[in-house]
Amino acid sequence: MNATAKVIGLDIAKNVFVAAGRDAHGKVVLKRTLSRGDVLSTFANMPATTIGIESCAGSHYWARKLIELGHDVKLIAAQHTRAYVTGNKNDGNDAAAIAEARSRASTKYVPINSEAQQDLQMMHRARRALMVERNAMIYRIRAFAGEYGQVFPVGVARFRAAFAAWIADARNGLSGSAISTFGDLTAQLDDKEARIATYDQRLLQAAKSDERAKRLQEVPGIGPLTATAVIASVADAHHFGSGRDFAANLGLVPREHSSGGKQRLYGITKRGDVYLRTLLIHGARSALRCAGEKPDRLLRWAVKLAEKRGMNVAAVALANKLARVIWALLAHGREYVPAWSKSMTKPA
Repeated sequence: MNATAKVIGLDIAKNVFVAAGRDAHGKVVLKRTLSRGDVLSTFANMPATTIGIESCAGSHYWARKLIELGHDVKLIAAQHTRAYVTGNKNDGNDAAAIAEARSRASTKYVPINSEAQQDLQMMHRARRALMVERNAMIYRIRAFAGEYGQVFPVGVARFRAAFAAWIADARNGLSGSAISTFGDLTAQLDDKEARIATYDQRLLQAAKSDERAKRLQEVPGIGPLTATAVIASVADAHHFGSGRDFAANLGLVPREHSSGGKQRLYGITKRGDVYLRTLLIHGARSALRCAGEKPDRLLRWAVKLAEKRGMNVAAVALANKLARVIWALLAHGREYVPAWSKSMTKPA
């Protein structure tokens, strides 16, 4: 490697990697194509340097390996490198753009996940994929049943009960072939639900064995699923400067388009981890439904907001607050202590 390269951008792929280095003056002084097997040996034989990698599949693995070799490695979101691409898009220009973004002080970085976090994330992603497949199977069965003039109520539990009753009814008018096909589809649906239940049990066990996840579950609307998803996504809460930064990273803050001193705020940005944002919003909605007369000031605020602006707005606003609470608990190692509403009596 060129010793004058102070910042290196590494464009990773399945087999062919490209490294582009810039000197202290920002000039590209290095462009080199590496095979996958030569990456670690090449960087092992060079002095510690600053490296940037675009956050994508496999990037966390390479970041951990290069850090072990003594390099200062950061992951950069793709949207922050795209602006620096000059000329046509190719691996060399992409690597140079990554190096340029890595050299900028204003660039925001993606936290590097540990192997334990990747294990948790893989469980969540596998479970989510099964949920999608289960829903697709239900839609398929609904569509086939609709061809026989049968419509089922909304909701998985009600659908399954109504569908089972229809199949068991000797007067359903179905042929033996149709019943056999529906039976096969039902078996596939049962298999997916059994696998989902297995992942739920594994995630529940992971939540019980992690002290941080236990503390997060004290927060209203946060259960084992959301708690483990947060632990899997947030390597170090101090990566974010504040709770608002964490909420913004999840896309739970208003989108702004201001000019001329006039501030214009719109709906939430919906940036960042869609899965985690969805879990937080669903958790907030559940907390609102169960709020009742609980004296927790946070829930009382959300209930009043729901009365004025509607359930959906209140759920998203509460999810924003929950994200900030989660950051505070993780960043400062605290336990959740609800603030009691002054208008209500504190429980004994």
